[in-house]
Amino acid sequence: MASIALARAYQQSFDSHPYGTLAVTNGALNALGDIVAQATENVSSRQKSYERQPFDFLRTARFFAFGFGMGPLIGRWNFFLERNYPLRLAGNKTGNVNLKALSKRVAADQLFMAPIGLTLFLGSMGIMEGRDTAHIRGKFKDLYLPLIVTNWQVWPVAQLINFRYMPLAYRVPFQSSCGVFWTLYLSIANSKEAQKQDHQDAIHRH
Repeated sequence: MASIALARAYQQSFDSHPYGTLAVTNGALNALGDIVAQATENVSSRQKSYERQPFDFLRTARFFAFGFGMGPLIGRWNFFLERNYPLRLAGNKTGNVNLKALSKRVAADQLFMAPIGLTLFLGSMGIMEGRDTAHIRGKFKDLYLPLIVTNWQVWPVAQLINFRYMPLAYRVPFQSSCGVFWTLYLSIANSKEAQKQDHQDAIHRH
């Protein structure tokens, strides 16, 4: 019953304030992904007998802020895909899905939106971390290619399910829910890159 009530409340919120609802939902799930990432890192540190690091609230806040900003953008992107690649053509009385349109949705999402989203992630994280241009450029050099290749190995299937079965209102939450594990991966990769840059800076200062 609680899940039904939650779904009803979400639908009502989406109907009245779609982009605000997507912003908060995406931000919260992004923050959850970083919380899981920090917990995973601490478990790994204890197993390797490293010193346990205190929880970094600012790091989680940065992930919430990124998710909050991306939620409406992804929502508008989904409206665009819905309008330009309809899965059920007018006059189709069978209810069958247009597989060509579905394939175009996934291809457009992965070839256009995924690279943009990753660019925004690396750039905004660098800015929120207070990195200068040289450090942000280094972040792109080290992380962009391996992250986008991993993205293309994971997300096409998830988005195929998302576009095929999820109602429009639930596509961003579904993507964000799957993305908790993706955010965990991004968070750990970004954290390791930050530690690497901090270590190199410390060496150069001495």
